[in-house]
Amino acid sequence: MIDRYSRPAMKWVWSEKTKYDIWLKVELAVCEAWANQGAILQASMARIRKASYSMAEVEEAFAETKHDVTAFLRSVQKNVGPDSRFIHLGLTSSDILDNALNLQLLQATDILAEDLDLLTKVVTTRALEHKHTLIMARTHGVHAEPTTFGMKLLVWVEELKRSAERLQQARKQIAVGKVSGAVGSHATVPPKVEELACKRLGLAVAPASTQIIQRDRYAQFITTLALIGASLEKFATEIRALQRTEIHEVEEPFSEGQTGSSAMPHKRNPELSERVCGLARLLRGYSVTGLENVALWHERDISHSSAERIIIPDSCYALDYMLDLFTHIMQGLRVFAPRMQKNLEASKGLVFSQRILLALIEKGMTRQDAYKVVQKAAMATWESDGSFKDLLRKDKVITKHLPGKQLDDLFDYRYYTKYVDEVFTRAGL
Repeated sequence: MIDRYSRPAMKWVWSEKTKYDIWLKVELAVCEAWANQGAILQASMARIRKASYSMAEVEEAFAETKHDVTAFLRSVQKNVGPDSRFIHLGLTSSDILDNALNLQLLQATDILAEDLDLLTKVVTTRALEHKHTLIMARTHGVHAEPTTFGMKLLVWVEELKRSAERLQQARKQIAVGKVSGAVGSHATVPPKVEELACKRLGLAVAPASTQIIQRDRYAQFITTLALIGASLEKFATEIRALQRTEIHEVEEPFSEGQTGSSAMPHKRNPELSERVCGLARLLRGYSVTGLENVALWHERDISHSSAERIIIPDSCYALDYMLDLFTHIMQGLRVFAPRMQKNLEASKGLVFSQRILLALIEKGMTRQDAYKVVQKAAMATWESDGSFKDLLRKDKVITKHLPGKQLDDLFDYRYYTKYVDEVFTRAGL
């Protein structure tokens, strides 16, 4: 991932040093398990526990071996001496790589969970702030009926909560380890050693494994991140749409000295929200690769490995950045309530058409007859300079059922906010 989209904590998780530190941690955990079973003397373990590696030595060895685990073990062996023969005892590379990857993923997931929690709190605050701020709801991009901006954001809050649940479910799937040797047969590593090592690492044991931990677990993880990214894209797309000049009901933060265009000084573009949308596409692409990594030949091939070196860290980087960026957007989002009110009135009262329809039905008209008479007035409103209410007043069928004040009383925006508090309470806010 490029530095621009990499935050420090996530960079640390996926750094080479962190990776090798965890590799060593895994190797030592397995040695402790062997020692528990009497295969390694405590005197040897005392020296093994002091094991270290040199990044320079690993790089030098890799230039020759072209195998990262072999290169790493060569450096460790140099630093431990004769007792290093017990390190990697009975193991295959994936016993180290997959366990270490999962430990990194758990750290990354915890960062993402914190990001999600902060964003949820920020959106919740903005939802409560605008609980009763009227805004035009649109279907197909066309004026439908009024809602509140708070209700829009409440939908986002609930979606973010579901995202947090999905992330924890995905975390559970990758919080597993395997120490089962080549092809996963346990021929060289007893299940008891696997259990002890995984317990020391804080991982559950994958009940059955081949030479690798099965890739459906990682596919679930990456698709979960892509789904969270899709939700962020949905939210960001709404902001982009509402920031259009013709609507201009909200505006993402625009700092002093910032420029929106090299050619047009007046531009204030929703470029942060557009960035969120662009990165969501990246995550979707990675999720496809994650799914394609599930099917490997027999007990394992290595076709997944090269792809995972990119898609797993980058998915974590991207979502971490997106969550932080969208939190910034929501914290600084400008909300133009007067413009929302102006846009409400732009369709000349047509938004009350369903209220008129329901009132006529209550007065005894059939739904079909009521719909026809209301639709006739509504279509005429689109083509005229007059208001919907004025045209309704000219229709004798309507005024017969809804005379004078009865008709006027239906044109009241408060109708659309009467249950907002109840909905927020049901959502626990």
